[in-house]
Order: sequence, then structure tokens, then C-alpha cells
Amino acid sequence: MRSDIVKKGATRCAHRSLFHANGYGPEDLQKPLIGICNSFNEIIPGHIHLREIAEAAKLGVAAAGGTPFEFPAIGVCDGIAMGHTGMKYSLASRELIADSIEAVAMASGFDGLVLIPNCDKVVPGMLMAAARLNIPAVVVSGGPMLPGRFHGHDVSVSQAFEAAGKFAAGQMDIAEMTDLESKCCPGCGSCAGLFTANTMNSLTEVLGMGLPGNGTIPAAYTGARRLLAKRAGAALMDLIKKDIKPRDIMTREAFENAITVDMGIGGSSNTVLHLTAIAHEAGIELPAPLFDEISRRTPYITKLSPAGKHHMTDLNEAGGIPAVMHELSKKGLIHLDALTITGTVGDRIKNAEVLDRTVIHSVDDPYRKEGGIAILKGNLAPDYAVVKASAVAADMLTYTGKAKCYNSETEACDAIMAGEIHDGDVVVIRYEGPKGGPGMQEMLNPTAVITGRGLKVGLITDGRFSGASQGACVGHISPEAMEGGPIALIEDGDEITIDIPNRSLSLAVSDEELAKRKANWKKPEPKIKTGYLSRYAKLTTSASTGAVLK
Repeated sequence: MRSDIVKKGATRCAHRSLFHANGYGPEDLQKPLIGICNSFNEIIPGHIHLREIAEAAKLGVAAAGGTPFEFPAIGVCDGIAMGHTGMKYSLASRELIADSIEAVAMASGFDGLVLIPNCDKVVPGMLMAAARLNIPAVVVSGGPMLPGRFHGHDVSVSQAFEAAGKFAAGQMDIAEMTDLESKCCPGCGSCAGLFTANTMNSLTEVLGMGLPGNGTIPAAYTGARRLLAKRAGAALMDLIKKDIKPRDIMTREAFENAITVDMGIGGSSNTVLHLTAIAHEAGIELPAPLFDEISRRTPYITKLSPAGKHHMTDLNEAGGIPAVMHELSKKGLIHLDALTITGTVGDRIKNAEVLDRTVIHSVDDPYRKEGGIAILKGNLAPDYAVVKASAVAADMLTYTGKAKCYNSETEACDAIMAGEIHDGDVVVIRYEGPKGGPGMQEMLNPTAVITGRGLKVGLITDGRFSGASQGACVGHISPEAMEGGPIALIEDGDEITIDIPNRSLSLAVSDEELAKRKANWKKPEPKIKTGYLSRYAKLTTSASTGAVLK
């Protein structure tokens, strides 16, 4: 066992004495030592209940012959961090999570890991650590939040963000807004729609690193979630016996499955960043054209919030991710022989069925014939840009407007709230990329306010969007402004065309004029010059390569 390095032999006498101090006897040390990484905290609603999940996972490990040791991981609530300096830390926290798990697992000599995340950057951070360490590992999340009810309709946190725009436009008074905010997030779990957290928890199933139901069983279904965690702990012990490691599971085929399901369900655009980063840790390259290639051949078969009225609980009742995969497999889009923590994908989904066709459409009757995410290129995005096409209204799939430029999210949001943005504009938010932000802030505040005010505009940024964002919002523009990319050279009044069907993002300015502007461009001073974010800005790569650290 790998853990022999901390418990076997005369030179490990002191090590054993330290285990004894924690209440572990010789009989415990004879078993595989299992790290239980729990991202519980009292800040994130998706994590407030994870102590129960960890206890259940430890029961599963112990019952199957392992000795569990719980240790923590940090987490940032994107909703609470949204719209201020705190959001700069969200994406950057992904690297801290992966690094800290690596440090604890290597220092402790664990034989395997049960990883317990739930929200946005914690899920990919833990998967990155699993791929990097390549010791047997299982992921079991805390599950999605139930939607709230407001005026007879299901609602989630995205309606609370949009309320700011409605309030500014005089469409909602303070009493109604206060009532909404008390009802849209009714309890524990990752926010109820197909936002980044729930997308990544669902794709963890598809990658093979989580059990069926990991992404969709609601957090409020405490019995089902505890049972899932116990079974995850037992599954890990079986992986150790069979010597099956994360890189045996997270293969190129597994990532292609994940991208396919992502396109089929219309997941968060952040998955392009996260899947690329996880694959990087597994030694696999996922070039941007691969996402678009898969998107073009994958039908979009679910329409969940923010694109539609359904939430994760509806997807769970309709058959969950196994039903989605089974449906997509009818067109030969799923690698059925890919390995999971419990057998092959084919074994896992062979008996799955769609239980509600209003939630999961047939591949022969999809919402759209192409997938939920599109990769755009053009003279504004020489590397690439990303748009969640499934959340764009049909009449906005092709859009041309005049640029209004802002050098930070705060500037743009203030302008929108002040009524300075009008139909026909394209809001340009720059210097918010991985290096420029630093940390590549999510833009849910401006997109939600635009939606709330009912504006018909485009928005482009070198930052990124929350999974709750909707509209003609193009992010991840690379190269970013801080690297002198074309987005830094846009001027107010320039004509910009977003053409999603033709995968184009273009600026109606000649190459000669752009060259002149580039010659006069001066790189601005960093927004943050000390601490972790300063180091992150110096080490991070472009969004086009997953914003990983090198």
C-alpha cells in the first residue's frame, strides 16, 4: 500500500505514535488510509450540509475495509462574491484547492481519496487534484438546491440577480424585491438551475468519477444523498483493490463524453475552462475546436434554467444524467466502453430511460440541432471566445451593434444601472481576463441587470459568465486585453457583429487601423500588486488554455 511510507518499519515509530495520538490503533493502520476531503463551510449554501455527506462517506469507507481521515478544502460562494473584488478570487481558488489537496494527500501517504465538493470552482479543483495525484479517487457532491416558489412559479438565485434591473427600471418595488430574495433560495444545495456547479457535478458523472445521481439528486433528499455518499466510499475501496486510478477513467474518450453531454444539456460556458484544466492535469489536450466540433453534431435536448423553466430537480425526476446519456447514445455520440468508478458507461446507462419528455427531449426532436455552447473566432477573438448559445434568444443569434467600452465590470454595471445602455449597443467589458482581472470575474451582475431592464443588447468580455447568465453574452475572448488582444483596441461606436450560427465575432475596423491602435496601446498597471492574486496574474495562462498555472 502507498500508505506504508507513513506506517511501516522501525523508522516510522514516531509516525505511528502520532496516529495513536488521534485515536488510531494498529488495527486501523493495517488498513488502507483514505483521505476524505470535505469542503464544508458555513458560507456557501451548497456546502452547509457537507458534514453529513462526509460522515456517510466515512461509513462507506470503514464498512468496506478502509480507515478514513477527514481534512478540509476551501470554497468561495460565487453568488456572494459576485460584483466586487471577491469575484477575482473565485477562479483563482480552483488552483488553491487542487494544490492544497495535493499537499495533504502527498504528505499523509493516502491510499485513496473521497472528494466532497459542491459548488463552482471546488468541483473542478478537486477533479484537477485527482488527475494530478493519480491515486484512486471518487467524487461525491452535496447535490442541487430545490427551486423556490414566487408568485406561483419556480425561481432560483438568477431571478434575485435580475431583480436589481427590474427595480432600476421601476418594474419591481422594494417590498416585492425583499419578498423575492427571501424565497428564491429555500435551503441547502448548489443553486437550483443548470449553472456552473450543477453542470460540473453532472459532468463528474459523465467523466466516470462520480456515481449516477451525483449531479441531480437534490441536497434536500438527505437519505438519498447519504446513501450515495456511503456507496461512493465503498466504490473507492473497490478501486483500490483493482488498482484503478483517475487517469484510467479520465481518458480522452471520457472527456469527449463530458463535452457531448455538456452540449446536449446546454451547460455553463465555464465548463470549457474547467474541462480543459482538468484534462491538462491528466496529460490530455482539449483544443477549443474540439468543443465546437462536438457541439455541431450534438442535439440540444434539455432546456433548464436559466435558458428554460425547468430546474435540476426536474432533470432528476426525468431520469437524470444516465437518461440523457442513453438518449444521446442513440445517435452514437457516447463512448460506451469508457471506464467509470463502477464499470463501463455502457453498463451504467443500458437500463436508463427518459421518464419525462417535456424535460429531456428525443434526439430526433431536440430544442436545437446543435449543442448549447458555441466557440467563436474572428478578428476580435483570434484564439477563441465562448457563448452559451442555448441561453440566447433566437432573434439574437446574429446581432450587430455599436460598442460601448468599459475597462472593468464595475464601470459597466454602473453605466447599465444609470440607464446609459440602450437597445442596439454592444457592451464591451475588458481587462477582466485571467491576467487583467486578475482572476477572470464572472459577469452575472451586468447580464442580470440587462435582462431585468429588458434591454436588447450584446455583451462581450475577456472575463467570463456565471452559469446563470443568459443573452447574447460572449466571454473568454482571447487574447485578453491585458495581453494587448484586439478587445483592448475597441473604441466607442465601433461596429461589432456576433454571429453564433457562423461562429464569428468580428469588429468592423480595418487591419490597418487596428495596427495603428495597437502601436499606440500601453499596457495598464496591474489592478492588484500584492498577495495571491498578484502571483496568480503572473503565472496564469490564457482562457484559451483553461487559465491553468504554469
